[in-house]
Amino acid sequence: MANYRYTKDERRTIEVLVFRMDPAHVEEYLAVDHEVWTLGEAFLPGFDRIPFISKEVWLDDSQPGVVTLIFVWESLEAWMAVGGEEIQKRLQAEFDAKFPHPITLTEAWHEDNNFGLHRWSRFERIDD
Repeated sequence: MANYRYTKDERRTIEVLVFRMDPAHVEEYLAVDHEVWTLGEAFLPGFDRIPFISKEVWLDDSQPGVVTLIFVWESLEAWMAVGGEEIQKRLQAEFDAKFPHPITLTEAWHEDNNFGLHRWSRFERIDD
């Protein structure tokens, strides 16, 4: 039998963002997003550790130009601290300076469910 880990009762806050852009700019977007947003939020001054547990980027070959970002936050409080207006304005300005192409946020699941989406369990294979 394969090695696995099952974790439940986590209550990890989830953020899901879906963006649409010209498919020709996806690779550039991914690089700038990682440089500005992922690393910018991960290594904020004043935080003693990365405030999110993971960030995944999903692409759908059937919908070129659609990029889905999924964050698993340490807590809603950590997410709100990173989501402060000053931090977000600074990172957005840096992103806009490095990525001049149009981009549309088409979904933000937390806005639809009042920050209630959370991961309850996880089953994962563990490779040696």
